[in-house]
Amino acid sequence: MTCAPGKPCEEGRKRRNAFAILALMAIIFILLSVASFLKSRNQAIPGAVSYGPHGAVDGKRVFQAYNCMGCHTILGNGAYLGPDLTNIYQTAGPAWLEAFLPSAGGWPTGPAVQVHLQRPELAEAIGASSLDDYLKRYPGAAERVHRRGGTISHMPNLQFRPNEVGQLIAFLKYTSEMNTEGWPPRPRVDGLTFSLATPMPGIADAAATPVAAGSSASATTAPAAQGEQLVKASGCTACHASDTTKLVGPGWGGLYGSQVTLADGTSVQADDAYLAASIRTPDAQVASGYAPGTMPSYASLLDDGQIETIVAYLRTLSGEGQ
Repeated sequence: MTCAPGKPCEEGRKRRNAFAILALMAIIFILLSVASFLKSRNQAIPGAVSYGPHGAVDGKRVFQAYNCMGCHTILGNGAYLGPDLTNIYQTAGPAWLEAFLPSAGGWPTGPAVQVHLQRPELAEAIGASSLDDYLKRYPGAAERVHRRGGTISHMPNLQFRPNEVGQLIAFLKYTSEMNTEGWPPRPRVDGLTFSLATPMPGIADAAATPVAAGSSASATTAPAAQGEQLVKASGCTACHASDTTKLVGPGWGGLYGSQVTLADGTSVQADDAYLAASIRTPDAQVASGYAPGTMPSYASLLDDGQIETIVAYLRTLSGEGQ
């Protein structure tokens, strides 16, 4: 390219300006690339975040393996069938996640959350040992327990392998610790009137109130009826069906009086003693096909009388008398 005769030639200056701008852009690109590898950016690092013995990196693999983003949004990516999970650990807390994830087909009740607070390491990590303290610390858990506890969710029960729940919670802890600069925005729910946006009559109080030792519905209520009320209030029906359907745990239909094959190959009759022991210490005799550690112990939440009423209810599901 040459300059027109009789006109000032600016070709050299324009070329120099273009090279200067290109050099400046290259310098900025190199500096930003170097900055992306620095560890001092005050940003959460997945390799440094853990939940108990579980790491966030392993939890991310679990999140991807179960295609959670096919229904949920996280960090602005994903689908919108389910709620955004970016800050779920921060709002609902680990005890609620521990109660929900293994039996996601039903929303956890207060006692279902409380049973996980029995673990000293969990209670110490979150600074709350009672259900009331926990719900004050995690308002998202309080909202879910009061509004939806004891009802059916739209999420399927996923057959998590041992440790996968803890790994997934570690990943959700990591996303909650990230600086997302205000994402996701806080939704405005004032004035919503559909069923999941308002407390259901009778559900809120029963779901949020722990099952007190020694309490009973009525002295005149049949033991089996009391047991049916207890299993609903304690969130048992999120994992167990009243028929033979397998959810997270075995179905209760026909269970009483049957022969149960255990993980070690032996068998035992599902009588009163076996069922009561399974409620108190579920890992003592694990049924074949189920992983130990799936069901928490209810020994400190239910007294002997309450456990007897639950066993009485289970007897009726096999056609036995009270």
